[in-house]
Amino acid sequence: MQKIIITGGAGFIGSHVVRRFVKTYPDYKIINLDKLTYAGNLENLRDIENEPNYSFVKGDIVDLEFINNLFNTEKPDAVIHLAAESHVDRSITNPLEFVMTNVVGTVNLLNAARESWKGRYDQTRFYHVSTDEVYGTLGEDGMFTEETAYDPHSPYSASKASSDHFVRAYQDTYGMNAVISNCSNNYGSYHFPEKLIPLAINNIKQSKSVPVYGKGENIRDWLWVEDHARAIDVIFHNAKAGQTYNIGGHNEWKNIDLINLLCTILDKKLGRAEGESAKLITYVTDRAGHDLRYAIDATKLKTELGWVPSITFEEGLKKTVDWYLANEEWLNHVTSGSYQQYYKGQYNNR
Repeated sequence: MQKIIITGGAGFIGSHVVRRFVKTYPDYKIINLDKLTYAGNLENLRDIENEPNYSFVKGDIVDLEFINNLFNTEKPDAVIHLAAESHVDRSITNPLEFVMTNVVGTVNLLNAARESWKGRYDQTRFYHVSTDEVYGTLGEDGMFTEETAYDPHSPYSASKASSDHFVRAYQDTYGMNAVISNCSNNYGSYHFPEKLIPLAINNIKQSKSVPVYGKGENIRDWLWVEDHARAIDVIFHNAKAGQTYNIGGHNEWKNIDLINLLCTILDKKLGRAEGESAKLITYVTDRAGHDLRYAIDATKLKTELGWVPSITFEEGLKKTVDWYLANEEWLNHVTSGSYQQYYKGQYNNR
């Protein structure tokens, strides 16, 4: 049996990865390690929390003693590392918190893995999940490739760039079997409603203003979270040690065009007059250091490992809207904060 620690497994992307591995690989033992910050929600995993190959452990990757004890107790064969502080605005307000979790926390995991896996690096794997924001910003042309030089512009992206470099350094210095992926913006079910798409859906539904930074001309490549989880699965099982892969959805959208599309979809879903929801759009002062454009070239992942997105952005966005409209209880629990009471200690079933 392969035993895998998935960090940040109660978060948005992490919960999709945990679910996929638990359901797809019943012979694996999946340990979900999460600090349960505001972005961690065990309600995301209600459907698999009692599966025999799943367990949850509450803990902080910044706590080195805890991490060492966890590795000594569980003796994992692999780590899929998603735990991170990820909201750019929060990083501008409190950069040190991002340094501690994203840099120090990653190094703690690397040190514990290095000590635990001595003599069997060829039988283990450290998979670090990162972001396209480490590359900085693009002009009107071009795309990020795995060879693009790092040029982070926010405390968040700087912390993720640092963690990427540490993972590569441990691969090169100690011979650890490490891989990295850098993904574009994710969207889909179970997304905490501080991010653009779920925030807009929730606000439109409640007829509240929908804030858009600047003129809404910033461009992002959007990746359906279930496609991302599938890509992580493919990379984890098939990538050669030391490789990096970009994961993108091949969907470039201006923020304002995306919001207008959401307004159109929700007008139809909610039985509103055409254009009614668009009246909620409110332009706000642009974010400091706001990157203009991200675009991912995922050719390497397609060519070497055969992964391509399964749906278009328009299809995925409709699925996402339908999910949020059908899961009012989940959304109400998140917006009210009551989801944080879901963990009472009874799910710490190591």
